[in-house]
Amino acid sequence: MDDERVSVAQTWRTTHGDMTDEEWDLISDLVAPYWSPGKMGRPVTVDRRRVVDAIFHVAATGCQWRALGAEYPNWNTVHRYHLQWSRDGTWAAIAERLREAVRAAEGRDPEPSAGIVDARSVRGAATVTSETRGYDAGKKISGRKAFGIVDTLGLLVAIYVVAANASDNIGGIATVDRARDRSGRFAKLWCDGGFKRTFIDHCRDHHVGVEVVSKVHSGRFEVLPKRWIVERSWSWLMNNRRLQVDYERDPQVTEGFYWAAHSRYLLRRLTTPPAP
Repeated sequence: MDDERVSVAQTWRTTHGDMTDEEWDLISDLVAPYWSPGKMGRPVTVDRRRVVDAIFHVAATGCQWRALGAEYPNWNTVHRYHLQWSRDGTWAAIAERLREAVRAAEGRDPEPSAGIVDARSVRGAATVTSETRGYDAGKKISGRKAFGIVDTLGLLVAIYVVAANASDNIGGIATVDRARDRSGRFAKLWCDGGFKRTFIDHCRDHHVGVEVVSKVHSGRFEVLPKRWIVERSWSWLMNNRRLQVDYERDPQVTEGFYWAAHSRYLLRRLTTPPAP
């Protein structure tokens, strides 16, 4: 019995990031090697699947790149791929495909027509440069602010990371423009009272109706219509420790972590059988 326990302990793998074969099949072509037999160039020596597993692991556990386990590729290689995929839109494309698959499985149109926008400020580490860093006086946080739009299922449609001192109007407008680029049906948006007239006018100029959901009772907690959906989505994402503090010099790389964390959630949602 003792020998069996030792054997299991030595072969155990974390479930924070490692994908099953079924999950990998859903996204493998989007991160396929750029080289194949018969083409010029140096052959690929790093397994892309293990690179994706490693990035999921960093997002979930919040560990340093250099602290990646020996079962994953070299940390520098993994980091370089994450930088590239964050900047060239690979992570966003993965999340978009999975979101469309989840919506289709729920009997919805792949492209959402309505969404909920919200922002959250995150403390920035010392590695966050002053050019992309700000102070949110309302929440007393020095770092960055993430603006997100989710559909009515709570699935991420657009993300925009900027300095924490950016106004809701500026960040909201940029996020709405990104959401419209990803869905030609986008026509309805719910928001809180922090998004002012400039934001509302911009949305209406682009044929997006806006409804402000305000607090009913200021003295006690109450679940607000539609607003609770985006709050739930933030809580899903914040289960990933790497998103609780911003360490990245480039806001696009932070956005990549949001897409990666959301993709991990969508992969499990698509492949986990329903409870009996």
